[in-house]
Amino acid sequence: MLTIYFSGTGNSKYIAETFSKRMGAACHSIEEDLDFAALFNAHDTIAVCYPIYGSRVPLIMREFAAKHTQDFAGKRLIIFATQLIFSGDGARVFVDLFPGGHAEVIYAAHFIMPNNVNNLFILRQTSDRRTRKQLARAERQIEGVCRDIHGGVVKKTGFSGFAKFLGNMQGKAWQGSSKNAFAAQGSMEYKAKHGVKIRENCNACGLCAQICPMKNLSCDQGKVEQHGNCTICYRCINACPKQAITVFFHAKPKWQYKGLGE
Repeated sequence: MLTIYFSGTGNSKYIAETFSKRMGAACHSIEEDLDFAALFNAHDTIAVCYPIYGSRVPLIMREFAAKHTQDFAGKRLIIFATQLIFSGDGARVFVDLFPGGHAEVIYAAHFIMPNNVNNLFILRQTSDRRTRKQLARAERQIEGVCRDIHGGVVKKTGFSGFAKFLGNMQGKAWQGSSKNAFAAQGSMEYKAKHGVKIRENCNACGLCAQICPMKNLSCDQGKVEQHGNCTICYRCINACPKQAITVFFHAKPKWQYKGLGE
């Protein structure tokens, strides 16, 4: 078994690594410089883990899936989606990126994780106490998932018609069709991917450019610039030492999510 994941600020990484450790699976971030075609060829079961944005797969994972469509062909898929609240069909939408019957889904699950959106007034910082409870629940859930998989039990959270209906209520406005690797022009994601803003207090340390998974940011001659390809992972926003960067929601961050175990 091979686990691949994208994690903006650590939640999906935590789930992917915890699951992989229990299952004895190889585990890699899609940001790693690896021969993924060769890795896929060496495994018949692929576990995929990613955060859900607006009930849609994040841009960076959609691009990865498009690049490796043939590598996914005929594989057994386990799909994990991390989320702040119920996303509807967050795990199911991954299969929309492939032709029908392209791969066999043998398990799908959603995991509630701490909030990393730090500048939207309706979303509060997750307390340490609540974080501990969420992680304990996630670990119990992973134990159950592993038992099911070892026992041949198939469960597909998010695959019901009602879940798809709930997901589309958010997803169409956020990205458009879940079958497309790109965001529809005028959608929230389309606007957000072009919507990084840098405040005047930026000290041009270059950290945001170094850690951006999309290479959307560059720092040159004391100025940070964005290039219209943001995946809205909030990694730079939570890491900026000056809290000088925002995307889509442009209120100044009041706190920063440093990930799990840090």
